[in-house]
Amino acid sequence: MPEHTGHTTGFLRPSISEGIATITIDRPPANAFDPAVIAEFLEVLPPLAEDPGVRCIVLRGTGRFFVAGADIAVMRDLTEATQRAMRPWVDVQRILETAPKPVVAALNGHALGGGAELALACDMRVMAESATMGFPEISLGLFPGAGGSQRLPRLLGAHRAALLMMEGSRLSAAEALRVGLVDRVVPDVEFDEHIGATARALADKPTRTIGLLKRIVREGASLPLEQALDLEFAAVLELIRTADAAEGLQAFLDKRAPTFTGR
Repeated sequence: MPEHTGHTTGFLRPSISEGIATITIDRPPANAFDPAVIAEFLEVLPPLAEDPGVRCIVLRGTGRFFVAGADIAVMRDLTEATQRAMRPWVDVQRILETAPKPVVAALNGHALGGGAELALACDMRVMAESATMGFPEISLGLFPGAGGSQRLPRLLGAHRAALLMMEGSRLSAAEALRVGLVDRVVPDVEFDEHIGATARALADKPTRTIGLLKRIVREGASLPLEQALDLEFAAVLELIRTADAAEGLQAFLDKRAPTFTGR
């Protein structure tokens, strides 16, 4: 649900530790976004997505919210100019979706409207037990128009997604897990530790392989099967030239744990 805040700049707190980049959204009271927040994302994300030293990206919020949605003080101006100014939120999501490495949405708190849309663009969604998630735009006479109306049906199926958006349902963590909106639900007291362990496990995997896998799944989904299989084989030929493929197979023969480098 859109929320208002008086802040205008400096809302993201990126940090990198041992190959894991964490971007914390800090815009009290509800981490709502506006064109300034979007511009920050578009400045911060591309270098992290392209940096081979960053092997996993984690998004999380502060306080009781992950991201509550678009700033209602902006959205109440129902003009084409406003919609175009907010539209780059889909560009933020596209960067996450196409990043050649795993991206985790750490849903520390409520993910609503545009916040839920942001989470849908991530590879994994881990939700704190006390958080909620949903698309309440219908109560404002709107619908999820920044990626949600397209990604949600691809995740849940057209009927279930449309019904969820028409009802404007706000789901508990357990309900979000049951319908397939999130991948894991974690007790609040274990959330930070679980996110750290999950990000570490993903960062230790062959991230170039993960990048290739993400690409062929994304691009192949819209192709006829035969063309998708050709796409897959082209990626396999690229994959076998990577150092990580050689390391993984050699480690198996040596009966040791592999050490992947993302190359």
